[in-house]
Amino acid sequence: MAELRHSSSIGNRVTASPRKRDDVTASSSPLVPDSAPNVDDDDDDYRGRYPRDRFRSFCSSHLQPLFPFFFPDESRSHPHKFKISLFLLVVLILSLVVLISSVVHRLSAPYLCKKDGITLQCPPVKEPSSLWENPYSSTTSWKPCAERREGLKSDIPPENATNGYIFIHAEGGLNQQRIAICNAVAVAKIMNATLILPVLKQDQIWKDQTKLEDIFDVDHFINYLKDDVRIVRDIPEWFTDKAELFSSIRRTVKNIPKYASAEFYIDNVLPRVKEKKIMSLKPFVDRLGYDNVPPEINKLRCRVNYHALKFLPEIEQMADQLVSRMRNRTGSSNPFMALHLRFEKGMVGLSFCDFVGTRSEKDLMAAYRKKEWPRRFKDGSHLWALALQKRKEGRCPLEPGEVAVLLRAMGYPKETQIYVASGQVYGGQNRMAPLRNMFPNLVTKEELATKPELDGFRKHVTSLAALDFLVCLKSDVFVMTHGGNFAKLIIGHRRYMGHRLKSIKPDKGLMSKSLGDPYMGWASFVEDVVITHQTRTGLPEETFPNYDLWENPLTNCMCKA
Repeated sequence: MAELRHSSSIGNRVTASPRKRDDVTASSSPLVPDSAPNVDDDDDDYRGRYPRDRFRSFCSSHLQPLFPFFFPDESRSHPHKFKISLFLLVVLILSLVVLISSVVHRLSAPYLCKKDGITLQCPPVKEPSSLWENPYSSTTSWKPCAERREGLKSDIPPENATNGYIFIHAEGGLNQQRIAICNAVAVAKIMNATLILPVLKQDQIWKDQTKLEDIFDVDHFINYLKDDVRIVRDIPEWFTDKAELFSSIRRTVKNIPKYASAEFYIDNVLPRVKEKKIMSLKPFVDRLGYDNVPPEINKLRCRVNYHALKFLPEIEQMADQLVSRMRNRTGSSNPFMALHLRFEKGMVGLSFCDFVGTRSEKDLMAAYRKKEWPRRFKDGSHLWALALQKRKEGRCPLEPGEVAVLLRAMGYPKETQIYVASGQVYGGQNRMAPLRNMFPNLVTKEELATKPELDGFRKHVTSLAALDFLVCLKSDVFVMTHGGNFAKLIIGHRRYMGHRLKSIKPDKGLMSKSLGDPYMGWASFVEDVVITHQTRTGLPEETFPNYDLWENPLTNCMCKA
């Protein structure tokens, strides 16, 4: 309005009556040059007073050099500038198109996966070239070297020169027992003692009466280690009171700390073994360290784990049949994935994490935790904050639905053949539905084998666990969902066999952060998952102090290729 009013006042003065205009002298006329604004002397004032002229001036001084084709006179006088400006304009327009397209794509990307009842629907992902194996260039620098060396002279003393006999109970499930047996051989070597064949102790959860010879090939075990440690099948005949070895405190070493050093055994355990001639070591779970023992002792533990401990031939044969059936489910040879799904009721309860469920389910789980772990449960008031903290830190087991989203983000298609190694999943079929709907080719050993084929293994729970162990070990891709001895032994063994085998260890912290972010789109989530898990697929990793030998046997048990 100010500009319009200014123009109107000028017009009134210009269009004065002819009589008055004739009477007025030139010197007093408001239109004579000396009374008009001096553009040359006061250019800034002139531009500020007339905005339209100011815009024209800006275009002439700034845009004309860049885009002379908007100014015909300039285009004709400088044709080379015209071509450069046209090129710059095309580049600018193309950049804007790409930018706008990217922004629109990001904004239109769905929030992760859509839930339709108990079904998850995730957008498709392009299948990467390294989906089923690690890159060859990253897996050729190391080779296994813990096997027995043929032709070497045995360094074990004669039987009458042994420092004594040691005996252990291998506690827990199959995989914890396996680690205990490896450690027992190593401790016998450290103390130059004779090892009595370990006994598999009945576990409160497994409730299994299996003996070592029911699972492992004992003859191969003893023979393969004959140049390292003397191993006998039973307590010597001259020791008459065998019950004393199992119950007497005088025959038991009970003060062994977790992850004890070799020096501890030499200084504290060996004198008692020499004195009593036969001693029982218990408890013996994780009673030998990793970086506080000589390298040759760690190599011996790998020799036991990867070469001496072999399952019985019938277990190996049944596992091979299951693997063969997995590889030929499509009618032709196909790769398959083994998924260790740790979501049993006991694991869910022990984790003290919060999971999706109805109020009734949560109340039942709280009652279960209070009964099984009363000291940790207390009054339950602190559990919500604890559950949030554990999930944030990635310490909670992945739910089946979370596993489905993760695998789809990695690029595994709907047709992927998946072998599930798991107990009874907490929540049953409803909990499994998102995973099964997204990956329908999901099978267990019970679905692959007939009932008569498995009946021979049902009398020993650890035999069924051994089948799962071998199928996971021989799969093309192994995926764990939570920690534990089973997963770390599988990953370590596959590394020892060759880092080409892909063993995926999910970043549960990333999953918690992404699934809890309401602004996380599918494209961003896929990018994060792919980048993060490039180094979590069983590739060679340098060891560090207090590293876990069973998950990463690189330094002590493998050699540079």
